[in-house]
Amino acid sequence: MTSAGLTAQRGGPLRGRVRAPGDKSVSHRALIFGALARGTTEVEGLLEGEDVLRSAAAMRAFGATVERLGEGRWRVEGKGGFEEPADIIDCGNAGTGVRLIMGAAAGFDLAATFTGDASLRGRPMNRVLNPLKEMGAVVLGRSGGRLPLTLQGGKLKTISYRLPMASAQVKSAVLLAGLNTAGGAQVIEPEPTRDHTERMLRGFGAEVVVEDREDGRWITLAGGQSLTGTKIRVPGDPSSAAFPIVAALITPGSEVTVEGVLLNELRTGLFTTLKEMGADLTLSNVRIESGEEVGDLTARHSQLKGVEVPPERAPSMIDEYPILAVAAAFATGATYMRGIGEMRVKESDRIALMAAGLAASGVGVEEEPEALTVVGTGAGNHPVKGGARVVTKGDHRIAMSHLVMGLASDAPMSVDEPGMIATSFPGFVELMTGLGAQLGAEA
Repeated sequence: MTSAGLTAQRGGPLRGRVRAPGDKSVSHRALIFGALARGTTEVEGLLEGEDVLRSAAAMRAFGATVERLGEGRWRVEGKGGFEEPADIIDCGNAGTGVRLIMGAAAGFDLAATFTGDASLRGRPMNRVLNPLKEMGAVVLGRSGGRLPLTLQGGKLKTISYRLPMASAQVKSAVLLAGLNTAGGAQVIEPEPTRDHTERMLRGFGAEVVVEDREDGRWITLAGGQSLTGTKIRVPGDPSSAAFPIVAALITPGSEVTVEGVLLNELRTGLFTTLKEMGADLTLSNVRIESGEEVGDLTARHSQLKGVEVPPERAPSMIDEYPILAVAAAFATGATYMRGIGEMRVKESDRIALMAAGLAASGVGVEEEPEALTVVGTGAGNHPVKGGARVVTKGDHRIAMSHLVMGLASDAPMSVDEPGMIATSFPGFVELMTGLGAQLGAEA
C-alpha cells in the first residue's frame, strides 16, 4: 500500500479460509513481559504490524535482546528488569504499547522520554499517568499529560486504585508498575476488561488474585515478584478477524472461515452482537493455547436485523464498533450503540468519523456524545449507496471498516490514508483480495 487512496467495490462472493494476524494486545504484552522477565521468552504468531514493532524496538532500548527468528517467531532475552534508555522512545501510533511500557518503566529507577506520531501525541495519557504519579512516579510533559513526556520511576509505593472508567490499558500499567514495588498493586474495575495481563502474568510465574465482588472486579498483585521467561503462542486477533467476518456477512453468496481466533469472553462482544443480529456464525476446532481459548470462526452471508447493544458490553468490543456500524448499515431496522464515549479518544474520534462516512454513503445515522445509532437499509431491498471518499484521519479501523462497506455497496468506497492499516493488520489487502474482494488503488 502507498500513500495514495484505496478503493473497494462490489464483486462476487467472498470464499476461503484465512488466519487473522496475531492479536495485537497479546503481542505487545508478550514482548514487554519477556523484557521484564529473566531468561528466554519464545513467541510464535507475533503480530508484525508497525505498532508491535515499535514495542519491540522499545524493549531493545530498555536493555532486552529482541530477535526475529522467522515469520511471527521472536525470541526475547530479558534481564529481569529495565535499564535506562539512551534515547527517546518513539511508540509511533501504539497507544497500548506506550501506556503499558510507561507502567512497566515506572517501577525502575530510571528516566525515560516517550513520544509518538501526531495521532498518539494528541491522545490522553493522564488516565495512566494519574495512578502512576500516586504511586510516586514523576512526570514532566505537555498540558493534559500529552506526549512527548519524560517519566522518572523507582521507589514506588503500593496502590489500591479504582478505575474511573473501564480500561485494560490503565489496569495493566498499574499492575506492571506494582511488579517492582514492595507492596504490589491492586486495581478495582467497574466492569471487567480484557484480562490478557492477568493471564500472561501467571504464565510468567507471577501470582495474581482476581475476585468478583458486588462493587466490581478486584485484581491484586503482590509486590516484589520476578517473572521467568516462557513460551507464548499468540492467537488470532478478533479485532482483525472482524473485517473478513463482517465482509462475508454482508456480501451475497459468501462463506469465509477465519482460523485460530482468540475467543476470550472479554474480547468477543462483537461476535455475540452479530449473532443477536441474525448472523450465521459457527465455531469449530475450539482449543486452549497459551492459556487462551481459540477456535475457527465461519461466517456466511446473512440477513441482519438491527439490535440494541447493551452498554456494559462496550469494554469487550470497543475497537469493533466501527465495523459493527458497517454491519448495521446493511441490517433491517436501527442498531443502537450506547456507552461508547471511549471511541472518541481512540486513534481518532471514531464516532464522528463513522457517522460522517455512513451519512456520505446514504445511511441513516445519528451521533450523540457517547452513542451512535445506525438505521440499516435492509440490504437486498435497498442496498447501501456508497460512493463516498472517506477521510480517515490516519485511523486504521476507520479505513478498513469503510473498505469492507464498499464490498457490498452500490458504488465504490474510497479511503484517503490506507498506509496506516499496517499498524494493526499488515497484509489486509492481500488477505481480502485472496478471498475475492475487489480492492485496488484509487483511480
